Amino acid sequence: MLSSSSVRSYLHLHFLVMIWGFTAIVGLMVTISPVALVLYRTLFAAIGLGVVILAFKKSFAAAGRDLVKMLGVGFVLSAHWMLFFASARVSTASVCLAGMATTSLWTSLLEPLVNKRKISPLEVGLGILAFAGLYVVFRFEFDHALGLGLALASAVLAATFTVANSRLVQRIDAWVITFYEMVGATLFSLLFLGISESRNWNGGAPFIPAPGDWIWILFLAFVCTVYASTMATQLMKQFSAYLINLTINLEPVYGIALAFFIFGEKERMTQGFYMGTLLILLAVLLYPLLTTTVMKKNNRKIIEAGK
Repeated sequence: MLSSSSVRSYLHLHFLVMIWGFTAIVGLMVTISPVALVLYRTLFAAIGLGVVILAFKKSFAAAGRDLVKMLGVGFVLSAHWMLFFASARVSTASVCLAGMATTSLWTSLLEPLVNKRKISPLEVGLGILAFAGLYVVFRFEFDHALGLGLALASAVLAATFTVANSRLVQRIDAWVITFYEMVGATLFSLLFLGISESRNWNGGAPFIPAPGDWIWILFLAFVCTVYASTMATQLMKQFSAYLINLTINLEPVYGIALAFFIFGEKERMTQGFYMGTLLILLAVLLYPLLTTTVMKKNNRKIIEAGK
């Protein structure tokens, strides 16, 4: 039986995922390139986090080794967001979000390796179920293969930084972690922007935001990053990286609903797409049910063995 605080934390996690479900839509509402968008997002987020840390009189201090790790995770996070927004641009917000649902599969393989524990057949099985949902999506939406491929690459990077953060948060304040990761992401974005501009990889998209872009850039920076990313990192003290990412599989469900509400017919997909998304949702709902059943069975065995 979950405690009331655990239920509140779990509902909070779903609220954060709903916010993230809106990010692909925001990526379609701005005129600047995905790389420039990530640069502005991370720069303002780093500034906002710095102000919060100073206001609450927290320490910026971090061991040199941890500092390098957090900046490195920031590089990974920056690349993840670039691929994420690029996926939405070349396909649709719905396809991008569906591809991100494979994050749980990559996490189920990566987390045991990093934390040196056995791979859970249950986690792999549910990850495969989510991946099966993606296969159905891909089969019916083959015209969006490039967007789906970019989203898959983004999902691998999402699994990487989530597992890394689940270890860092055990000894470092979540606000400090997110701050240094935003600094690392800003540096990587700035470097990559220079490369992409010199090689014309941005497809002529402007670097300077239009007046209407600023509200969405600030929304991404302060709501989706300063608030949502920090709170999600904080929740890693209560939930495993796998459960965090499996819940994030609901991002396409929330995002697709929001995208259809905002963009209408442009985001209407085939029946197969929604069948695949339903499989992803099934994996999310089965996890807490099956985990509870397995835990009860194991506890029963321990009690019987002690008799």
